[in-house]
Amino acid sequence: VVVAVDVPAGAAAADPDRGLDPAALGEVRVTGTVALARAASVHVDSDDAEEDVTAAAGALEAADGGDDDAQFVVDGAEDHELLWYATQEIRNLVGFGG
Repeated sequence: VVVAVDVPAGAAAADPDRGLDPAALGEVRVTGTVALARAASVHVDSDDAEEDVTAAAGALEAADGGDDDAQFVVDGAEDHELLWYATQEIRNLVGFGG
């Protein structure tokens, strides 16, 4: 799940703790709490990505350690497109819709 939020300048740090690691491209850390009202959109894997994402989560440490087979598994999860949802749809995504 990726939640795109609007935060004040200085509230987000790019590439936290990764030392400009190419694998961390686009990774940020937000300091403090962000209200859901600040969300601009939500991006979620489709159901058909579950098996690949689960396998990638299990292979991530080995991939980070240089295991090429594990990296192949991680790359397979990255092949899935994220679905885009407007903020009005968040309640339905988390099961609170009606």
